[in-house]
Amino acid sequence: MSPTAREPARKKASVEKGTARKKQARPAVTPAEPRLPGSWLLLTYKVPSEPSRVRVSIWRELKRLGALYLQQAVCVLPDVGTVGEDLLQIRQRIDALDGTSFFFQVPLGDEEQDATLIQSFKEMAGKEYDEIIEECQTKFVKEIEFERFRDNYTFEEAEEIRQDLEKIHRWFGKVVERDWFGAAGRGECEQWLATCETLLEEFENDVYERTSGTGRADVEA
Repeated sequence: MSPTAREPARKKASVEKGTARKKQARPAVTPAEPRLPGSWLLLTYKVPSEPSRVRVSIWRELKRLGALYLQQAVCVLPDVGTVGEDLLQIRQRIDALDGTSFFFQVPLGDEEQDATLIQSFKEMAGKEYDEIIEECQTKFVKEIEFERFRDNYTFEEAEEIRQDLEKIHRWFGKVVERDWFGAAGRGECEQWLATCETLLEEFENDVYERTSGTGRADVEA
């Protein structure tokens, strides 16, 4: 068989193996179950006002960890899993940036206060689930529709869209990790991710069929 004749088969195998590899590499997301913390971790800190990127970087790290801000430079986290260790690393970075921080461990016991904090964490995670759903609805689905509309059936475009979906999956995984109290919206989020996966697989299949397995739009079937 000539190299030219083998090209379609290699391209199809590449698409199929690449998709399977990415699915296998994606970490499994375990069901979110409410977890009461051993205590609350309260952090107050101060970092140099200039350059502003210093303040933003610390804020970003704490938000990625799942911190709930009570006011500027004052935030709280549940003492679950490795949160305490992760928080210590951020405090060390604050020190390295010539800032200061104070850390307090607050025991549970005030039922009204504990309930308010838990509800606030759930609302925060719920908003992130809503953002992911919106990303699926208004960007991902529309992107595939647009590429179909302009008849852009190429391997490169399919791969770009696949990478976009992987980014959404990674985002979802991070939200689940910091969804300690079982926020609403996760189930709908998973349904939309499954819908996006189906739409992408259909698009990838059409790319293969319309390009005779080469992935190039300039090759006739």
